Amino acid sequence: MKIAIYTLGCKVNQYETQAMERELASRGHTLVPFDAPADAYIVNTCTVTAVSDKKSRQIIRRARKRNPNAIIAVCGCYAQTKPEEVRQLDVDLLSGTGDRMKFLDLLENAVRDREPVVSLDEALRRRVFEPLPAGGLAARTRAMLKVEDGCANFCAYCVIPYARGPVRSLPLEAAAAEARRLQEEGYQELVLTGIEISSWGKDLRNGTSLIDLVEAVCRAADGLRVRLGSLEPRTITEDFCRRAAALPNLCPHFHLSLQSGCDATLQRMNRKYDTTRYRESVRLLNQAFSRPALTTDLIVGFPGETEEEFSATLEFIRDCAFADMHIFPYSIRTGTPAAEMEQVPRQVKEDRAARAALLAEELRQTYLQGCIGAVCGVLYEQPDASGLYRGHAPNYMEVVSPGEDLHNRVLPTRITGVADGVLRGIVLSGPECEKTSD
Repeated sequence: MKIAIYTLGCKVNQYETQAMERELASRGHTLVPFDAPADAYIVNTCTVTAVSDKKSRQIIRRARKRNPNAIIAVCGCYAQTKPEEVRQLDVDLLSGTGDRMKFLDLLENAVRDREPVVSLDEALRRRVFEPLPAGGLAARTRAMLKVEDGCANFCAYCVIPYARGPVRSLPLEAAAAEARRLQEEGYQELVLTGIEISSWGKDLRNGTSLIDLVEAVCRAADGLRVRLGSLEPRTITEDFCRRAAALPNLCPHFHLSLQSGCDATLQRMNRKYDTTRYRESVRLLNQAFSRPALTTDLIVGFPGETEEEFSATLEFIRDCAFADMHIFPYSIRTGTPAAEMEQVPRQVKEDRAARAALLAEELRQTYLQGCIGAVCGVLYEQPDASGLYRGHAPNYMEVVSPGEDLHNRVLPTRITGVADGVLRGIVLSGPECEKTSD
C-alpha cells in the first residue's frame, strides 16, 4: 500500500511521524511524497495556534482533493481537541495523540473495510508513556528521541495539556539504550525532545530529574552530540549547569521558554517563574558555558498587555541577548482562561510582533558576528544549490562551507564570516584540527 504523511507542528509531532514511517515500512508499505498518488494519506495535526488549526484543515482538504478514493487518516493535537471539526472534513479515520501503533492498525483496517472509524481516548487520564522507535528513514545525520510526553503547567493560553495529558517519562535506562542504538546506526547528533522535557522524571517518583537523564544519554552514546529541546527556566540551577558543563558531547544550545519579559504579563499567563528567576537562568548558563546560544519563544499581544508591559519585554529581551527567537502574536484558544480575558486588537498584536522581530534579528546578527574566528565541529548535512555544504555548529547556528562528500561528518571548521543570515566557514585540516572545540 502507498502511504503519504504530512506533519504539522512541533518536534514531538515530527518524531512521532518518523516512528510511524519506520513502522509502516517494516509492515511492507511504501511511503510516497504527500503530493503523489497514494492509497492512504495521514495528516498529523497541530493545534498550538488558530493558524495551526487552519493549516491542518487545509492539508486534510488537499489530501481528499488529491485522491477522492483514498483513505484519509487524521491524528495529532487538533484531532484530539477538536474532533467534531475534523469529522466534518470527510475523513475516514479520526484518532488523536495516543497509541500510534493502534492508529496504524486501524489505518490498515480502514483501507480493507472502507468503514469510517473514530478512536479517541481521554488524554487527561493517560498514565503510561508510549515508547516509539527513534530515528527516521532519511539520510542519517540528526535523530530525535522523545523522552517525555504531556504537560501539567496549564498556562492560561495553552490547550496542549488537554491534547497530550499529564507528564509521562521514558525510563532512563531505555533512553540510554536508544541513544546507544542510534549511535550504532550512524547518527551524529541526538535531540532529546518532548512536550515539556523539564518535567522528565516527575512521574517516575524515584528522585531522578532531567540532568540525570542527560548524563545517562551523553555517557551511553559518547560519540553523539546531544542537544536538548525546549526547557522551562527553573530547570537551570547551579547543579544543572555544573553537571551539564562537564559533558563534552552536550551542545551549548539552550532554548529557554520565555513568552513575556514582563512580570505582570507572566502572572496573567500563569507561568511559574518571573523575570528575576529567568535572568538567573541566563546568568548561570553564560557562566557555565563559553558563549552558549540562548534561544526562546515570545508571545506578543497577550490579553491585557499594555504598551508599557510590551516595552518592558523588549528591554528584557535585549538584556538577555538571545541568539534567536520565535515570535508569535497571541492566538485565542477556546476553553482556556486567556480566551475570556480582555483581548488586544489584532493590529496592535501584529505591530508588536514586527517590532519584536526587528530586535530579535538585531540580536541574532550580533550573536552571529561574535562567532567569527571561532573553530568548532560542524555537522554537515547536505549541499545547497550553489554547491556549498550546509550544517550546524554545536550552538545550532547554521554554517555553510565549501567541500565535497561532507555529508554526516562532524568536521573542524573555522568561522570566517556571516552572509545571508548564516555563518560562513572553512573546513580545517592538519594541525589546526587540534584547536577544534564544541
